[in-house]
Amino acid sequence: MDTIKPAIIIDSCTDLPYSYVMEHDIKVVNLTYQFKGKENVDDFFQSISPKSFYDEVRAGEMSTTSQVNSDVYIKTFRPFIEKNIPVISLSFSSALSGSFGSSVLAKDMLLEEYPEADLTLIDTKSASLGEGLIVWYVIKMLKEGKSKEEIVKWVEDNKLKVAHWFTVDDLNHLKRGGRVSSAAAFLGTMLNIKPVLHVDNEGRLIPVTKVKGRKKSIRALFEKLQETIVNPEEQTIFISHGDALEDAQYLADLIKENYNVKSIVLNYVGPVIGSHSGPGTLALFFLASGR
Repeated sequence: MDTIKPAIIIDSCTDLPYSYVMEHDIKVVNLTYQFKGKENVDDFFQSISPKSFYDEVRAGEMSTTSQVNSDVYIKTFRPFIEKNIPVISLSFSSALSGSFGSSVLAKDMLLEEYPEADLTLIDTKSASLGEGLIVWYVIKMLKEGKSKEEIVKWVEDNKLKVAHWFTVDDLNHLKRGGRVSSAAAFLGTMLNIKPVLHVDNEGRLIPVTKVKGRKKSIRALFEKLQETIVNPEEQTIFISHGDALEDAQYLADLIKENYNVKSIVLNYVGPVIGSHSGPGTLALFFLASGR
């Protein structure tokens, strides 16, 4: 008897291209954000264009976010459980969102009703296309016929090797989210200081260094890749951006000039993460010797 293929469930903070999600028929738990006086679903920029979203934020419109509650996860998991289909649920870093916690609550409640349910929940400790890169490898393994156990083991063994390097154009968005102090944001803006941040092994967004000027901050991301990338010729590199396509392309060109990587995928930072990082965010993701 053939082994039943597991269902892969992700959340919308993967920031993957919508076409990819549709092509591979991936089940998505959509986060929400409050914008222009109403609640919106993060649907990979299908309801609003990324340009419109980031232009509104540039003009001073505030966007706030909320986690997914356990009811949403129960409704998402239940149809698969009823058909005895194993589930692998991949969540946005628990250090940045309560969504993983909601999936755990949902699992506990469902196990009371379906004690035999096969539900594996993974806190990717990743964000944006870092989480997306993990999903990309999972879908690749699924297509290769790998078992649920093999897929889960690969994710647990490799998730902390997915390097996340970010820079932002405007420190005030990070100030709002409590990532930098008001004084640091004010001084940084005055002096054209750009932070270089990463997601650490706990899944937290941590400022690592500061450089003067945008071009230097982009080069700093590339230098971080040079320090830790493994087997570049086997890699697909992901770059996400907050409506900063030119800068994303500049970074991609820097990488291509120096490394013979398989390919580089560029996509927008979605509205949930973009609410906190703001327009001009640039983020780089790849497999590394460690974060």
